[in-house]
Amino acid sequence: MQFKNPELLYALFLLVIPILIHLFQLRRFQKVEFTNVKFLKSVKLQTRKSSQLKKWITLLTRMLLLACVIIAFAQPFIPNTDDFNDAQDTVIYLDNSFSMQANGRNGTLLNETIQDIINTLPEDETISLFTNDATFKNTTVKALKNDLIQLSHSSTQLNYDAIYMKGKQLFSNQSAATRNLILVSDFQQNDTPLNFENDSTIQLKLVQPKSTLATNISIDSIYVFNSTAETLDLNIKLSSATASVDNVSVSLFNNDILLTKSAVDIESEAETTFTIANNKIINGKLVIDDAGLQYDNSFYFNINSKPKIKVLTINENADDSFLNRIYTDDEFDYQSFAIKELNFNLIPEQNLIVLNELNTISNALKTALIAFKNDGGIIVIIPSNDINIESYNQIFKDLKLNAFGNQNTTQKQITSINYDHPLLANAFYSKVTNFQYPKVEKSYGFSSNSNAVLSYEDGSPFLIGNTNAYAFSSALYSENSNFKNSQLIIPVFYNMGLQSLKLSKLYYTIGQPNTIAIQTSIGQDDILTLDLDDTSVIPLQKTYSKSVVLETEDFPNTAGILNVKNKETIIQNLSFNYNRAESNLSYYDLGTLKNVTVDNSLETTINTIKSSTNINALWKWFVIFALAFLIIEMLLLKYLK
Repeated sequence: MQFKNPELLYALFLLVIPILIHLFQLRRFQKVEFTNVKFLKSVKLQTRKSSQLKKWITLLTRMLLLACVIIAFAQPFIPNTDDFNDAQDTVIYLDNSFSMQANGRNGTLLNETIQDIINTLPEDETISLFTNDATFKNTTVKALKNDLIQLSHSSTQLNYDAIYMKGKQLFSNQSAATRNLILVSDFQQNDTPLNFENDSTIQLKLVQPKSTLATNISIDSIYVFNSTAETLDLNIKLSSATASVDNVSVSLFNNDILLTKSAVDIESEAETTFTIANNKIINGKLVIDDAGLQYDNSFYFNINSKPKIKVLTINENADDSFLNRIYTDDEFDYQSFAIKELNFNLIPEQNLIVLNELNTISNALKTALIAFKNDGGIIVIIPSNDINIESYNQIFKDLKLNAFGNQNTTQKQITSINYDHPLLANAFYSKVTNFQYPKVEKSYGFSSNSNAVLSYEDGSPFLIGNTNAYAFSSALYSENSNFKNSQLIIPVFYNMGLQSLKLSKLYYTIGQPNTIAIQTSIGQDDILTLDLDDTSVIPLQKTYSKSVVLETEDFPNTAGILNVKNKETIIQNLSFNYNRAESNLSYYDLGTLKNVTVDNSLETTINTIKSSTNINALWKWFVIFALAFLIIEMLLLKYLK
């Protein structure tokens, strides 16, 4: 037994006072004369013995009464643990990712946990709390209450190693304090095994609230499946976690206008297709009816007006009719000039320039092409059979392409396709393993095989390229190569044209680095802004003569359709969606972890921490004993004769 106020126990010395009073009574007996002396002496002796016994019992009860009062003021207690007197340093991680939208016993898992914090922790207790996107250090529940009530779900999810390290950094410098790190999360399973470093200075407590959610349906992606001059076929991918669902309603809106609707049966995955009008601006929104997680029930996308891609071919006694058939008027603005008739002022206005079998590249043309490349344009070089290698290698150096070597007169076949090259990404539904190999009579060797798109049977490149330039190793006229008649020529040149005009995608994902090209010309001091409702932000941007490239990652943090503005003028719209990783309903089994405490509710964990600092107070019992002795004394004085 221990005492909160042990110094008050010195008052027990006061118990000597009633003893002294009892032993040194100043009252004297008076003699009374009676006739029957012997009888009176016997009565007197018996009375004095009874009186002495009553006084001793009364003295004992008074001493016990006084002792109980003194001990009660000293506040005796029995501690539950040996470290009951240590200060508690508590850090709480509260997972506010979208998976915490799942329903638990009383509302969503996030709201359950917030209520446990508000209702269980003392208002004046100092704690540190952090979420995926906010940190509150050395504060109290009273100060945090409004922030917790208004806490929203985050589009980002910290990995568990980062959570553990950040939690350790938020502890105070009190060396004698007991450090409690509480991680509250549904602990959604991912590809990385869950493991925490063992630290003897920290008591790690994991709280995994249980979800009652049985399944969840998610809209995962959308892409253009087929395109004609009149229509676009949009393919939508959906998924269901843990269970199959029948007759799921999928609605397509343009702004707030319902365009079409369909029903889908989902096993684990499913697809559905919507056909809409082409060449029409669409601010699209897909919506499904699902009682699971709410954040993945909507999906935003944009189809903006598509300008024609400007292609310029520069020839020298070469046929360019095959390019004219590829770059048709419905998508491209195609122009062709002989080198002697070329107006150099046309070069900066283009998106793609094809040098079609020039014998030499003049310094003036090289200077104009390098400026065009630096401004975001793409250059395609097709050599002739009689080139000035030095002039070609000079521009190759500036374009960061492999240099030409000597000409090879041995016939070669084009047999290898690099499907991983950005030029051919998504160009084929499957890998082509059996096709008619194009052949080449004469070709130039490259100094390296790097960045090869198409290669010969000996492994040397036929076509190389990077993000700004491409170069063939041979001339493409019919006497030298039949590549013009190959099935490869259309995807190769068509993708070169498409990639030369960097249009915005249907949608972008929040929390990932995005590079977005906006086709517009702005003034020297002008900037583009991204606007969503009443929020406006200036993203990182690079300005070119025909476009502005935006870079986003941290903003926006809310899914929706944003306006790209130059001052008050809306240039186009961009759509952003949440990452669908949180739609997974698989969770870690925390029972396999060692050196951690696992609970299903934060309330239980907080009460466990409190119990380690609790004591069994005994002062009430001593007050009761004091009252009991007081009553005993009163009864003795009244009834004991």
